Amino acid sequence: MTNHAPALKPSVYFIGAGPGDPELLTVKAYRILQKADAIFFANSLVPRQILQDTRPDAELIPTGSTTLEDILPMMIDRVRNGLSVVRLQSGDLTLYSAIQEQMQALVEADIPFELVPGISAFQAAAAKLATELTIPELVQTIILTRIGGQASSMPEAEELSSLAAHKASLCLYLAARHIESAQEKLLQHYAADTPVAVCFRVGWPDERIWIVPLERIAELTRQENLVRTTLYLISPALNNLSPARSRLYHPGHSHLFRQNR
Repeated sequence: MTNHAPALKPSVYFIGAGPGDPELLTVKAYRILQKADAIFFANSLVPRQILQDTRPDAELIPTGSTTLEDILPMMIDRVRNGLSVVRLQSGDLTLYSAIQEQMQALVEADIPFELVPGISAFQAAAAKLATELTIPELVQTIILTRIGGQASSMPEAEELSSLAAHKASLCLYLAARHIESAQEKLLQHYAADTPVAVCFRVGWPDERIWIVPLERIAELTRQENLVRTTLYLISPALNNLSPARSRLYHPGHSHLFRQNR
């Protein structure tokens, strides 16, 4: 089918590529990728299948081994020459995407940009597990966090042991290299048999997911040599057998669009 949609404006489009499955791209992200002149993609985190429907003449620029000092001048130069540029990043732009400094540089250079959100790995993992992470009367909060490491320190108020005290559904990113420390902090508040989904490369062709007790996540991580692209979902919802149901669609619950029956 011929695409008669207008060409993209000379601009930088920050796109969340999602966890890796091309079918989890938003429709907007897919349409922009189809039309972009140049695509800068984090090749260490974004699988090539995400780029399968780009233009044959699109310039594809991997950035896994570069720095912002390399990337930003190239993006700015292309926009100033009338080209549309995509900055394709893994997951969703709101989580650990390091786009704040990129946006600031574009503002200073008077380069227009737009953000297109993506699916986060925790959402894709929960879908694969057929799990709702907020179960009535069991858990109603989701915490998205990481553990401090070489690349980023944590604010004192957000230390993992402090967040674990809520006993919420906790989605732990960027922790595989520090999993012994993470397990120790989590065990201060969660029971040792709390189920944890260890999710490796969710949405990639070699995806693997294990569910193990919290006390075994470090052992499994080392056994399977999981050093990166691993997400840990710690939640009582993973083995929920509660008969409790939401009031939203309950026949005894009325709201603006449905009166009590």
